[in-house]
Amino acid sequence: MRLNPLPLILALGLSGCGVGTLVDVATAPVRVAGKAVDMATTSQSEADEKRGRKLRKLEERYGKLDRDYRKEDKRCLKGNDKACEKRDAIGQEMDELRAQIPAQPPR
Repeated sequence: MRLNPLPLILALGLSGCGVGTLVDVATAPVRVAGKAVDMATTSQSEADEKRGRKLRKLEERYGKLDRDYRKEDKRCLKGNDKACEKRDAIGQEMDELRAQIPAQPPR
């Protein structure tokens, strides 16, 4: 005859450690797996924040290039050939950045 271990396990579980501990032990793997999934996935708000940071960096870079472009343009107009070359290189980089920055909706 074979004994069923379930009543013995329940008796031990209820005697000293309580049902709460058994539930905690039983649900621990599920909680750990859920936490791992949360850490591995990116929420929509996190993705939005990341995109916003990227756009701000692009806009900051574009603003710096614009200031440099204007400075080199003034020098170029005074006859400085090196400044004209720098201005043209800056203009190319600005064109590349402009393609990455989405158009702002009209206000």
